[in-house]
Amino acid sequence: MAVIEKITEINDVLKDIFNFTQTNEEVKADFDEYLATIGSRNISLNQMEKIFLPYIFERKINDKFILEMYQENGKNTEIIESLLNAQASIFEIKKILKNGFELYNLVNEKAYNVSSLTKMTNFRGVYSGQYIVGRIFSYEGENYIIEISSILSHSQKNEAYRFAVMKLIQNPRTLYYDNIEKENEIKSTISDMYQKFIKTFDKDIILTTNKHADDIIGAFNEGTEIDLSDKLSNIETYKFFHVKELENNYANFLENSMGGFASHNETYDVAVIFDKEKGLYAIPFYETFCKIFENKDLVENAKQCIEYFLANESIPNTILERVSAKYPNFMETINEFLETNYTFDELLNKYKADYLHFTLYSSATVLFCSNAFSEVFDIMSAPKQEQPAITQKVGRNDPCPCGSGKKYKNCCGGK
Repeated sequence: MAVIEKITEINDVLKDIFNFTQTNEEVKADFDEYLATIGSRNISLNQMEKIFLPYIFERKINDKFILEMYQENGKNTEIIESLLNAQASIFEIKKILKNGFELYNLVNEKAYNVSSLTKMTNFRGVYSGQYIVGRIFSYEGENYIIEISSILSHSQKNEAYRFAVMKLIQNPRTLYYDNIEKENEIKSTISDMYQKFIKTFDKDIILTTNKHADDIIGAFNEGTEIDLSDKLSNIETYKFFHVKELENNYANFLENSMGGFASHNETYDVAVIFDKEKGLYAIPFYETFCKIFENKDLVENAKQCIEYFLANESIPNTILERVSAKYPNFMETINEFLETNYTFDELLNKYKADYLHFTLYSSATVLFCSNAFSEVFDIMSAPKQEQPAITQKVGRNDPCPCGSGKKYKNCCGGK
C-alpha cells in the first residue's frame, strides 16, 4: 500500500474515532465533561479536533483508554494498536521534507523520518532547528506525525531539554523505548557499575542516612575512596514521615537533584542499593521498612511506610523481593496492616505490575545514561555569566542581541 493510501486510511480511522466519541453514550458524556473541565464547551469544530487528539490518547474511563474502548468494537485493529504505541515526546526538527519532517527525539535519542497526515502548507512558519512537542507513531513500516501541541524556537534549547528530562522523570522507560541500541548501552552501564560497586564496597547495599547518601554515591561515581565508618546509619528511633523534597515532580526535581539528599531538613535512613539487573537506587526509609517486620511496635507510622513502599512507582519489585526473602513474616505483616489476604505474587501484580510487564531500570541509571539530563545538568551546574553590555544601538522592537529571540524592549532593554 502506498504512503498516500495509508494516510487516507489513517485519517478515515481518526474520523471514525471522532464519531465514536460523539455517538457512544459513555464516551460522549465523558468528552463533554472533559470539555467543560478545560473550559472549552463552546468551541468550533476545528478547535474540538485539536482537543480530540490528546483526549483519545490520554483520557481513561474505568481504567481503559478511549482508543482501547474503540478497539473493542473490532475495528481497524492494526491502526489502533499503532496509535496505542505512539510516542509523545519533544523533537528537534532536523529537516523539512517534501511530505513531512526529519526529527530527532530528544528523549530516546533516535532520528525519525515522519510523514504528515495533513498538507505541509499547514506548517508554514515551522523551520529546521525548532523543537516541537508532539506525537508520532509507526504503521506498516512508516512513521507519521499525528499531533503538534507546541513549538519552541531554536533559542529555547534549554527549555526543550528540560521538557525531555521531564518526560524521563515521568517515565524512565521512554529513554530506551524503540531504541534497542540505547537499552544495550544501559545494560552495559549497569553491568560495569555493578562490578565497580561490589569492588568499592564489597556488598550491594549500604545503610546510611540522607546526610551521607550523597557523599557515598558521589564517591562511587567518581571512583574515590571513602571511609564509611562515620557514614553508616545511626537511626535510634524508627519513624516514617512525609519528606516534601522527595516529591519528584518536574517543578522541583532538577533543583532538588542539585541539592541532593543532604539538603533535606529532616534526618532519615537511606539505603544505597545496586540492583544487578536494574541499576542504582537510593531508597529512603528502607531500614525503617525492614524494622516493621522485626518489631512493628517500634516503628511509628508503620502502615504509612508500607503504603509508601507499595505505591511508590520508583521502588521496584526487586526491593520488595529482597525484604520478603529476609523476613519470613513479610506477607503476614503486610496483610495484617492492609487488612487483606494477598499472596506475594498478588501483591506484586497489584502494586508493581509495570515492573512485571516491562523492563524498567532505575531512574538514577536512566538519567545517568541520558544525554538530555547531562545537557540540562551541565547548564544548571555552570557558573552564571554576566550579561554582556549592549554597545551597539538597538531599536526597541529589534531582536535582542543576547540571543533570547525576544524583542529588545521585552528582554534586556526592559531591565
